[in-house]
Amino acid sequence: MTLPVIAIILSAALLHAVWNAIVKTAADRTTTLGLVAFGQVIPSAVMIAVLPLPSAESFPYILMSTVVHFGYYYMLGRAYQHGDFSVVYPIARGIVPALVGIWAMILAGEVLPLQAWAGIAVIACGIQLSSWKALRSGVGRAALVYAVGTGFCISIYSVVDGLGVRLSGSTLGYWAWGAFLHIFIAGFVAIRRRQSLAALPARTWALGIAGGLVSMAAYGLVLYAKNFAPLGAVSALRETSVIFAALIGFVFLKEGYWMRRLGSAVLMAAGVALIGTAV
Repeated sequence: MTLPVIAIILSAALLHAVWNAIVKTAADRTTTLGLVAFGQVIPSAVMIAVLPLPSAESFPYILMSTVVHFGYYYMLGRAYQHGDFSVVYPIARGIVPALVGIWAMILAGEVLPLQAWAGIAVIACGIQLSSWKALRSGVGRAALVYAVGTGFCISIYSVVDGLGVRLSGSTLGYWAWGAFLHIFIAGFVAIRRRQSLAALPARTWALGIAGGLVSMAAYGLVLYAKNFAPLGAVSALRETSVIFAALIGFVFLKEGYWMRRLGSAVLMAAGVALIGTAV
């Protein structure tokens, strides 16, 4: 795995943590998630008008990814209703690398070397260390269930999109159509929240749509990287978003303890190095 690919994935991880922080700090997280979905529809509508269509073989993957993303948004919104950002995020993201590695091995025949699996394990340890005190204090049953459900959805769409984008013949086209189909998610939330949408302050609209743009950019970078690296390795590096989330939680949300965050960052850096030199 080359340094530019690693840099692309780490950039995506930072962007992912930013938009999750936007959702967590929102007063109405369900509506904000709908606005995040809508924020992806706006630019992608322009993109699909000018970009070539992805191959017909990739469209079933785009549709499947859209369905799983629907579950992901639901689980994520419910998880943030029941648990702190610094607790929910590590649980949801911490289980993803191992799951993606297993799905990729079963479905795509990608067998990671032992060193890469060691890197995944080190990153997983760093993820849990980042919120160890909060996790030890107890995680509510509802928060745990929805966080695990979120992680499961992430692992499924990560593999689906990894396989789909490789068949698409156009990473940009696949990215644009995947983002545009978030219109169904945005539409569902709009119907459910139609009475409150008109009363939303301009700041909420702006934050939600900005979160959508950031989310779309983050996932576009990940899709690009999946053309050049094993899916399990990409997923593990992407989950370093947890340390960015932990720093955001510490600096802006006043959650957590800086020494633990530093130790977590060191572990994740070691995991990144193990994976980067193994694949």
